[in-house]
Amino acid sequence: MSALLTAASTAEPPDDFVRRHGTVVATFDHRTQDSGNVSWLVETPAGAMFVKTAGVPGPPPPGAPVPYFDHAGRVALLRNAVALARSCAHPALARLHNVVESPAGPVLVYARAPGELVGTERARRADPRSAYQRFAHLPAERLLGVFDVLVDLHERLAGPGWVASDLYDGCLLVELTTGRLTVIDLDAYRRGPGTNTMGRMFGSTRFMAPEEFELGAPVDERTTVFTLGRLAWHFGTRLTERAERFCGPPDLVAVVRRACERAREERYAGVADFAAGWRRARGA
Repeated sequence: MSALLTAASTAEPPDDFVRRHGTVVATFDHRTQDSGNVSWLVETPAGAMFVKTAGVPGPPPPGAPVPYFDHAGRVALLRNAVALARSCAHPALARLHNVVESPAGPVLVYARAPGELVGTERARRADPRSAYQRFAHLPAERLLGVFDVLVDLHERLAGPGWVASDLYDGCLLVELTTGRLTVIDLDAYRRGPGTNTMGRMFGSTRFMAPEEFELGAPVDERTTVFTLGRLAWHFGTRLTERAERFCGPPDLVAVVRRACERAREERYAGVADFAAGWRRARGA
């Protein structure tokens, strides 16, 4: 079995360790993302893995976008992702096989999940061949089925206190022929309610709650509810943002609209309340 799955630690830099114990088939670094993390798709005798690291300490490579955090901050986010994965068992969560400690921080070894990433760079969102467009135009029941799972996952995550942050279409990995969903990159989720200490928080403006732009504003389950509602509305209306195009019944339109209220007190008080309303409207 690959040491990626069994090792507790390594003295090697993550890149050397990963390449010695598997065949890298794709690399994700400053050329494809702005987090500062470095990740790989790796083939091993035990199967395909997705390996994620905080990269190496030091300034970003020339020409790289400024990362959200310095190296220590990225390491802290990866440790947060480990805590989340270990606190909640759900089939839609990316499966974390192992955490290997290295001189540059933790090496997170996930099972490679099937599917296509829904999130697409802005310049390609109008392309009918993109996963973004094809996901938005799935048959209604398959599309709503993906959101059934996403809502269920967040109800489960709310149990140990997790509040969504930086949840957007780039976290959704979907097998478009079956509707199977895997949710990835939940590193920035917060455990327990808190306040906005950043001003503009992480995330895509398309799905962020108003409080995620306001320094000192409360951030809690109502924030999660808003983002879930926005994701369902954006894709459920086939990217039109028009109620008459929503792919579900009127009762579900009302549920999602309430979730998306800009005034926090007019939303569902928590994810469980939203999930109950969603299921009633879905006839589940």
